[in-house]
Amino acid sequence: MIDLPDFDAKEFIMRACTFIKNKVEESNSDGVVVGLSGGIDSTVVAALAVKALGSSHVRGYILPSLTTSDQDLFDAKLIKEGLDIETEYISIADVYDQFLKTCENDDLPQKNKSLASANLKPRIRMTLLYYYASIYNSLVIGTGNKTELQIGYFTKYGDGGVDLLPIGDLYKEDVRKVAIELGVPDSIINKAPTAGLWPGQTDESELGMTYPILDRVLYLYLEKNYDLDYIADILEIPSSEVERIVNMVHNAEHKRQMAPICNKFEFNDDEDDEEFNVYVDDY
Repeated sequence: MIDLPDFDAKEFIMRACTFIKNKVEESNSDGVVVGLSGGIDSTVVAALAVKALGSSHVRGYILPSLTTSDQDLFDAKLIKEGLDIETEYISIADVYDQFLKTCENDDLPQKNKSLASANLKPRIRMTLLYYYASIYNSLVIGTGNKTELQIGYFTKYGDGGVDLLPIGDLYKEDVRKVAIELGVPDSIINKAPTAGLWPGQTDESELGMTYPILDRVLYLYLEKNYDLDYIADILEIPSSEVERIVNMVHNAEHKRQMAPICNKFEFNDDEDDEEFNVYVDDY
């Protein structure tokens, strides 16, 4: 398998710390709040924030639902202790259940109900994080990586609703390198990534592709501009799989952009050729 470009984890850590510190200072904030899932991404981001700002300026929030695994809870608490940051534990189960009861209606179409319910969890977490960010005059620091952001593997106005993304330009493989450099426990680094949206769910099973392959499809398409069939040949996977991932990238464009604004005085010619497709499946 081809390698991703050489990546200096130490240099990135320095750059990320400067980025975090600058964004906090520019916004006249007192620090950041971060959701701790027990996964590698939130662990790396929390560690970078502590390194940049000091533990007294970072607040962690463990926000489990009934589908959060015991291992993820254990790891989230482990990171809280390792980084020595103030952390709140708040179950979202009651809020989630009450929301669904409030919205319950037998006339609602069933087709997208499961997905809508699953995406409700990260949106509740986002609301809680911004509530506490407002109280503590802090920014909400995001934990999304480049792989997730490019294919839209996040919830719009859920875990995608943040103020800054320090690892947003790192492929998943790069995040692992940074985690190793930061001394993140092996149990977290080697754990199967999961969004915890339902019991037993893992990222790779839902995506239908391993992260090492996915990272390389994205790299060869986004940064090398290779033809899809050529990418398939290099990685020895079906062209249909490459096309599927590329379609995910295009379909998720609306999730990476602010809502489009209609100009009240003139029409932008570029808009005539530009498609803006919103796919319910990608929310």
